[in-house]
Order: sequence, then C-alpha cells, then structure tokens
Amino acid sequence: MTESTNWKNNAQGRPFIASFSGGKDGSLALYQSMKVGKAIGLIVMMEEEGKRSRSHNMPPEIIHAQADSIGLPVYTAAASWEDYETAFIDLLVKAKNKGAEVLVTGDLDMPAHGCWHEEVTKKAGLKLGMPLWEIDHGQVVKEFIDLGFAATVVTVNLSLGMREEDLGRTLDHEYIQELEKRGIDPCGESGEFHTTVLDGPIFKYPISVRKGEILKDGNYAFLPLKSG
Repeated sequence: MTESTNWKNNAQGRPFIASFSGGKDGSLALYQSMKVGKAIGLIVMMEEEGKRSRSHNMPPEIIHAQADSIGLPVYTAAASWEDYETAFIDLLVKAKNKGAEVLVTGDLDMPAHGCWHEEVTKKAGLKLGMPLWEIDHGQVVKEFIDLGFAATVVTVNLSLGMREEDLGRTLDHEYIQELEKRGIDPCGESGEFHTTVLDGPIFKYPISVRKGEILKDGNYAFLPLKSG
C-alpha cells in the first residue's frame, strides 16, 4: 500500500492537527477525522498583518469563535507567500511537540505525487491525512449538508461564473443545484467561491455573526463577517 493510499485513513487512531480555513471542506474533514482520531488543535494561516486568514479572508474573532465552539486551540502564524511554507512547517513542529502525529486537510484533488502537504508534513515528521481525497465533489457537498452543517458564501470569483448576489447565500441542496446548472463546481474547487461554517455537528453552539458591506478587489468580491 502506497503512502498516498493511506491519506484517507491516516488519522485513524492517531492524534492530529487540522489545517482549518473555517470553510466547508476543512470542517467536513475535521468532522470525519474526529470520529476516528483525536484532534489536538487547528492550524490557521493569516495574511502578513494578521488581520485576515490567508485563504478565506476571515478576521481572528470569527476564527476564534469557531475554535471555541469546536473546543480546540488555534495555532496561527502571519506570513507572506514567500514565508508561508517556513511558517507553516514551524506550526506543524509545534503541534508535533504537543503530541500530533498527523496533519488533516480538506483537500479533494491533490496529485498522488508532488503533493505540497505531503512534502511539508514529511519535513515536520508528521503523516498526512486527507479523508476527502478523490471523492466526488457532489458527494462531498451533499454529505456536508446532510450532516447539518450551515455555511455561508463569503468570497466569490466574479470571473468564474459567480456573482455578488451569491455572497451571503446559505449552502443547501437547492443552491448547489443552482450552481451546477450555472456550470460551477459544487465544491468551488477551482476557486469559484469560499464559505464560512457557522454551525454543524462539530460545533457546541452556532456562531453568531453580523454581515458587513461587500468589498471588491479585482475579480473577487468579499462579504466581511463580524462576531455578533
């Protein structure tokens, strides 16, 4: 059995740290891994100034509200793209020193060879767990919704078929069918959209948020969320 074959099951019976964007795929991967292994914390990478998460543009207050509801500590680092890998590995090493043996991510389409996450986990002395790897995208989002997760669209790429009106939409079966009819991947795996998860089976209580004014930056539009 190759190492990549084990990616789906590496969290089984092991303590793990989860790479967490606060979105749907990471939340589902965390849920599945918590059923079979022991989560010791969440890794969240921040932009250089530490005011927003690198992937989903979330402020620290939302990230920590999610983590508090899940009941896990957060390992964070602010880094530029140039420093990203070094900072990420440093967090993995810190997690390993706390007992982590595996890094769990919510990736679906990583190549079997040349996988960045596998490279950095090896450098940190950890295994890689990707429970959603190579699963059909429609199946992934259907399971996410059926489990009772609640997610809001917070980032859209306007050049990939998304619209400003999609911001703030709740991810449910009807909306997913609409996206598919528009030719958009139901998981947004080409960067069409990102979500923030506000409730679900890994949360002790739902996250209360207030929606800010939509912001635009080139082809992207963002819906800021604030605690409240």
